[in-house]
Amino acid sequence: MCTVTFITAKDRYYITSNRDEKADRKQALQPASYCDDDITLVYPKDVDAGGTWIALHNNGNAAVLLNGAFTAHVSEPPYNKSRGIIFLDVISSDMPVEKFQRIDLTNIEPFTLVVFDDNNLYECRWDGSRKYHKQLNKNKHHIWSSATLYNEEIVKKREQWFAKWLKENPTPSMQDILHFHQFAGEGDTQNDLLMNRNNNMLTVSVTGIEFNDERATMHYIDLKDNVLYQQQIAFMGSLKVV
Repeated sequence: MCTVTFITAKDRYYITSNRDEKADRKQALQPASYCDDDITLVYPKDVDAGGTWIALHNNGNAAVLLNGAFTAHVSEPPYNKSRGIIFLDVISSDMPVEKFQRIDLTNIEPFTLVVFDDNNLYECRWDGSRKYHKQLNKNKHHIWSSATLYNEEIVKKREQWFAKWLKENPTPSMQDILHFHQFAGEGDTQNDLLMNRNNNMLTVSVTGIEFNDERATMHYIDLKDNVLYQQQIAFMGSLKVV
């Protein structure tokens, strides 16, 4: 939930997330389809709270969660709901950005959502007292790092790694992007994309979503077992990638 990229290449979009978690947190369940009436969501499930950090809707929408908003905050539990459950409430909606604007976030820990909503890209943030959202250029590449784990200097450095890699890989495949998410950095295990802080906090999985105009595929690497899982979903309507 702590490093996210959005990449547009050729006729496809890619959203990819590294999940950095405490080592004692239970291993997540691999991505599966969860159906409710005419809604189907594909996502890996957090065993502790039952929510998730990345999901794909069969209407072509998708979203990913990062902990924190703009700056590091002091966690003050208990909270009304986990951010992963709030995330599912938002992405289950046909209009997730509108749902984010309407949903009650009283006593919810700060978070950031990257949302692909109706073929448009948005960034939504909750800082614990106020909501923010803005539309982003979906024809540009973007990278986010969680405010709870990475300071401004490291965030800038990661942006530089991303820009350099894109210059060397102007039309990357999903495999190229997954490789970047596992190996980008300078050999600093504290802050590389695949991070490990004294075996207490570490990257436990990498999840990528690959979109075309009719379907999307979720690629999930469980780093504990070193296994790649894939789950595909066909869209209810046509998602035009332009």
